[in-house]
Amino acid sequence: MKYHIALSRPFNLKDFDRNAKAGKCPRHTMLSLSQYLGATVHQPEGNPISLLDKMRAKITGSEPEHWALARKLSSQLKSDDMIFSIGEDVGFPIAAVCGAKQKRPQMSVFVHNIDRPRGRLSLKLFDLGNRIDLFMTNTSVKADFLRKSLKLPEERVYLVTEQTDTQFFVPGSSSPNKSRPIIGSGGLEQRDYKTLAEATKDLGVDVKICAMSPNARPDPEKFPNVIPDNMTIKKLDWPDLVQHYRDSDVVVISLQQHNYQAGLTTLFESMACRRPVVMTRTPGLVEELADSGIVTGVSSGDAAGMQQAILDLLNNPEKAQSQAQRGYELVVKEYNSEQYVKGIAEYLKSM
Repeated sequence: MKYHIALSRPFNLKDFDRNAKAGKCPRHTMLSLSQYLGATVHQPEGNPISLLDKMRAKITGSEPEHWALARKLSSQLKSDDMIFSIGEDVGFPIAAVCGAKQKRPQMSVFVHNIDRPRGRLSLKLFDLGNRIDLFMTNTSVKADFLRKSLKLPEERVYLVTEQTDTQFFVPGSSSPNKSRPIIGSGGLEQRDYKTLAEATKDLGVDVKICAMSPNARPDPEKFPNVIPDNMTIKKLDWPDLVQHYRDSDVVVISLQQHNYQAGLTTLFESMACRRPVVMTRTPGLVEELADSGIVTGVSSGDAAGMQQAILDLLNNPEKAQSQAQRGYELVVKEYNSEQYVKGIAEYLKSM
């Protein structure tokens, strides 16, 4: 079997690998996976885009580049090929086009957010339940949705554990120039910084937000109309992001209500840096971690509850330290990138 990996957006993997080895960024899991499988990596760039690509992209919510890549791969891949797509944005076009071939490749797609109108339309319109051999996802809620909506047997949906690079995100000392407690946060996907601003405006803390996300664009609706004096928002490079977590007395992940699990990247990076976390409850893993006391869970939009959770950790440093230690041990043991890559690779090999 010849293995292939399709990325959702272009990356210079050689530069990424070089920077990771120099300690300037975390390792790219798809590069590690390609090395584990001896796989060819395909990126959505440099292919001519047709009018049909643009029309399909508008219907499905993907990009024309994804459909152009799908057409290219359709002319190259055969029945002795296996292609793993890192997201449904690129995976569904590949399955739609390649799945129409008589001698089609085997196909696996990692699904991030499928329970939405365009996602359900794509599944039905292109008969993807019969064209995709293996669906992967990272929460039991999404796994159950796929099995029930597509009537899939257990073995065709693989529940992948989340991950972070625990060799890059590591505990360390905070900056020496802190004048008062810091509440750290980060990310853009499904974030609710209005509630965080309301919860912290009178606490005598500095709120520092790293406003970056590979999966979401900046949206003014996520932020308060007037940014409080104690809140700063900026982008950070990778080493500064690690220090951002280390400087945070508490990391708060404030989320809008939604039906999938945004915020897991920030959660695991924070825990790998051994920081206590307050997080909006969402179904699945976050709910389980909150119930076990590894993170402090609060309801969506509950500024008073969030404020109380923050104060509880700030005023009880031994409790905060204990919670942070439990989270750190969990991530290092169960949610490291090595385990993530091996799990995906071995499941693909078993097909």
